Amino acid sequence: MRSVERVAILGGQRIPFARRNTNYRHKSNQEMLTETLHALTEKFSLRDKRLGEVVGGAVLKRSADFNLTRESLLSCGLSYQTPAYEMQQACATSMQAAVAVGNKIALGQIEVGIACGVDSTSDLPLEVANDLRRILLDASAARSLPERLQVWSRLRLSMIKPTAGSVDEPRTGLSMGKHCELMVKEWDISRQAQDELALASHKNGLDAYQRDFYKDLVTPYCGLERDNILRADTSMETLAKLKPAFDKTSGAGTLTAGNSTPLTDGASSVLLSNVSWATNNGHEPLAWLADSETAAVDFFSPQAEGLLMAPAHAVARLLARNNLSLSDFDFYEIHEAFAGQVLCTLKAWESAEYCKTRLNLDKPLGSIKRSGMNLNGGSVGLGHPFAATGTRILASAAKQLANLRATEGRNGRTLISICASGGLGVAAILEG
Repeated sequence: MRSVERVAILGGQRIPFARRNTNYRHKSNQEMLTETLHALTEKFSLRDKRLGEVVGGAVLKRSADFNLTRESLLSCGLSYQTPAYEMQQACATSMQAAVAVGNKIALGQIEVGIACGVDSTSDLPLEVANDLRRILLDASAARSLPERLQVWSRLRLSMIKPTAGSVDEPRTGLSMGKHCELMVKEWDISRQAQDELALASHKNGLDAYQRDFYKDLVTPYCGLERDNILRADTSMETLAKLKPAFDKTSGAGTLTAGNSTPLTDGASSVLLSNVSWATNNGHEPLAWLADSETAAVDFFSPQAEGLLMAPAHAVARLLARNNLSLSDFDFYEIHEAFAGQVLCTLKAWESAEYCKTRLNLDKPLGSIKRSGMNLNGGSVGLGHPFAATGTRILASAAKQLANLRATEGRNGRTLISICASGGLGVAAILEG
């Protein structure tokens, strides 16, 4: 019986993340993902090589994107014999792609693979009204001119208006931002605390670029050399002037455009392998993908909890399985869908009541070292193309551990936590 292989993270590449309707306004998911995979292929000398597989996905897809990852692969320089498929788990998509690739590596089914993700909020899929869609289908099925005319007689001018795809929760009809407003009210998270975290996200991201942390992780694209969401002029004073973005009527709304992730376009990728493939191809692992856990919560029944609280459960189970505590980590990469959501999660881990009633623990998980959280920027500052965030985080976290090893001569450990719509969340442990 085969032994379990260690899963090495060799590095990543992404294009700069761009605010919606800016530099990538006319770029498709396929174009952005192809560029990202091409950059990774060139960086690791993968041209014409057959890999075990490439796994990726997008949340917002047009029907033409039905085989998105494979089509992007065919134009990026990899061998055409490299298989590809796609998956989707909202904001956790590319992290789950990395887990899928990593599991096959661990089982010895493949030696090397790529995880990736892409999303465009500029090139949105547009839909016709359902009544018009029905007319078009019925007209195509009609067998005679009188039948077709009868079908088209149902057409009304109001049916012509297209609609953009929505990411509101089907079960509740609420956006993720409105759900997060409910969460911050429940957990009594202040506007100031949210703005402080948002400010740190921008400052840490800018600092990372200034010390060239992203130099070998980000490839220039369409006139951008860094994420164009980052703002050097952000301050607590400017953030305080912004009006609530989701709860605009109660007078108690605290989520704003400044402490929430902006709609973003972008793509990212990560190369993973076993030890022998890395050695034989001259690559030094940056870190190791040690373990992961996925969780889901009930967010709509009478016993519901917050939509974005699933990572609290995932982390609790992950720590228990690995006999670790929150204090056993050097770094924490917590996806900032909203500054408020991060603060709710941190407060939940510190709550004896929540940990007992929701996580079935006899004591709180405890606190993290906030000085080690999102040190190279988070999603509020860097941006959040839904399916691309997981591998953006994974590549940065792996490099951060490699830097720790190089500068301090010791191994470290990173905890990753990513929330996703649908009441989902994924957590992972990196070592190295």
